[in-house]
Amino acid sequence: MAENLRNIVLAAHGGAGKTSLAEVMIFKTGLTTRLGRVEDGNTIMDFEPEELKRQSSISTAFYQFEWDKHTINLIDTPGDQNFFSDTRLCMQAADGVVMVVDAVDGVKVQSEQAWDFAAKFNQPCAIFMNKLDRERSDFRRTFGDITEALGSPKPIVVQLPIGKEAGFKGVVDLVRMKAFQYGSDGKVTVGEIPEDMQDLVESEREAFVENVAEADDALIEKYLEGEDLTEEEIRAALRKGTLSREFAPVLCGSATKNIGIDLFMDFITACMPSPADTGPRTGTDPSTGETIERATDPAKPFSAFVFKTVADPYAGRLSIFRVVSGTLGGDGTFYNVNKGTKERFTQLLRLAGKEQKPVTGAGPGAIVAVAKLKETKTGDTLCDEAAKIQFACAEALPTLISYAVSPKSKGDEDKIFGSLTKLIEEDVALNLDRNAETKEILLAGMGQVHIETSVEKLKRKFNVEVLLNIPKVPYRETIKKKVRVQGKHKKQTGGHGQYGDCWIQMEPLPRGTGFEFVDSIVGGVIPKQYIPAVEKGIIESSQKGVLAGYPCIDFRVTLDDGSFHAVDSSEMAFKIAGSLAFKKASQEAQPVLLEPIMEITIITPEDYMGDIMGDLNGKRGRVLGMDSKGKNQIIKANVPMAEFLTYAPDLNSMTGGRGMFSWTFAHYDEVPAQLSQKIVEETTAAKG
Repeated sequence: MAENLRNIVLAAHGGAGKTSLAEVMIFKTGLTTRLGRVEDGNTIMDFEPEELKRQSSISTAFYQFEWDKHTINLIDTPGDQNFFSDTRLCMQAADGVVMVVDAVDGVKVQSEQAWDFAAKFNQPCAIFMNKLDRERSDFRRTFGDITEALGSPKPIVVQLPIGKEAGFKGVVDLVRMKAFQYGSDGKVTVGEIPEDMQDLVESEREAFVENVAEADDALIEKYLEGEDLTEEEIRAALRKGTLSREFAPVLCGSATKNIGIDLFMDFITACMPSPADTGPRTGTDPSTGETIERATDPAKPFSAFVFKTVADPYAGRLSIFRVVSGTLGGDGTFYNVNKGTKERFTQLLRLAGKEQKPVTGAGPGAIVAVAKLKETKTGDTLCDEAAKIQFACAEALPTLISYAVSPKSKGDEDKIFGSLTKLIEEDVALNLDRNAETKEILLAGMGQVHIETSVEKLKRKFNVEVLLNIPKVPYRETIKKKVRVQGKHKKQTGGHGQYGDCWIQMEPLPRGTGFEFVDSIVGGVIPKQYIPAVEKGIIESSQKGVLAGYPCIDFRVTLDDGSFHAVDSSEMAFKIAGSLAFKKASQEAQPVLLEPIMEITIITPEDYMGDIMGDLNGKRGRVLGMDSKGKNQIIKANVPMAEFLTYAPDLNSMTGGRGMFSWTFAHYDEVPAQLSQKIVEETTAAKG
């Protein structure tokens, strides 16, 4: 039943302990007799070789288990910004979000970003403060950090730690007003609140009850009249306020020491949303474009959306989807709205780490997978053909870094493209392009580690090895002054000769305007049928400018005079004349080199502002403005692309992984003269 199902995503920055928390939750259910440790490389949720090597999640993992007569689908997402696009895509399949916060390091940029994703998806949130057993951990400081950085929904304390750092041994539950203390084996002893905590607990309990009561009008009235609230009333209001995103309960513990985990799992079943709590999902009618809704109801027509794909060279493509409505049997067919085709599947699968276990059916809210669908990819909607609906899925985050990939072995270029295409089906945050101008195959991703990991996967899964190089910058050329020149092509051979003669004015245009051609011929000095040939000759020649062979942009050509020969003139002759005129005019019109300028947005803790600003100045950056968001600073700047091709690892190094950035193309601008000459010489030498 959907009411007893919990789809919960664990989200946070890398190193907060999400995977360790998932491991101990699975261990508590008795499904495994060994508590996996990230450091030992024996976890259930991190199993890819690349994850074991880095001791960090690079892909979302799933595990389903039973707890207190409820089914919990646990979704463990990556916290590294290199793989955060996967976090965003998989979060949309959950009903509730648990933000794992490190009690030593506090809230980092990725945690804030995941919190923003949850707001966009309108998902109820809770916070698990982890690692309270570690040296320098601090509950009060970290809670202040959470309140300042995350904001809405309002974080409220539900549990208090007993002891600190190495002496952390349990929690006080403000709902039950009991102390839960844990032995080294993880077993709990329930007792009275320690004497030295009485005053603190009383004040925190009062604040907690007031926060919870505000979620219910009748309850706040009762509270303000001085009446005591029952545990059942408090628990009901805690669930109501959590589901309405009025507040985000903060629980605490230690995943590696197995402290507070059972209470945390009880909280999930009692207070986090089921698929039935989230209401109907909105989609569109693919034939009319009208908005329609599909309720979380097994009696409604089947509908689902694919939010993740796993590519396997042997088992084929594995499509993971969330059922929105209706039911699905162990085999059968459904309709892919995006591709307009029927898909057949022979087995329905439930994910358990790296294992896939057959299931006989799935209802609303279920997260399941099927193998070897021919057309289906991430983002597609699956439904009953008689009741079509299309859901809008989250898109991958924009790529931040590109590398040119080339085969390590000759003749493997086509193999590279095909294998990378399959890899992109699995990781939609990657982008593959073949640059017609530079003739390079470009692989773009979220960061250097993302690209390197993808190359490792390429070798492991498809036995293809590639070399990574910094891609060539797509420079452009333009002119700075107006000139008028003649382009004349005259060639006499036996029989018909070739004759084309044109006069053009060439002048610069504002940046971003492109190319304009103006026909000012009067009196038929050039017949109308030859004028398009002159324009074509200019356009073709402009693809290779006179400075370094880069395309020439932002200029106007006015064709104002010329002559022709009744016998020897032809379209080809005038095309050549136009080409000659362009080359001559370009050389005389003060040609200059242009470089792509990117608008970059950097989010960083204030501590690193000095280093980042100094680095921007060294990269010829121009700061457009600064703003603040919580404890982070936001810098907007224009920077030449050539200076930022490898910025992702640079920023990571400067901020210890706490900074992030995004960038978009802004415009082309003139390259400084001293650099222009160097670029021209290097380009010419490379072509030579």
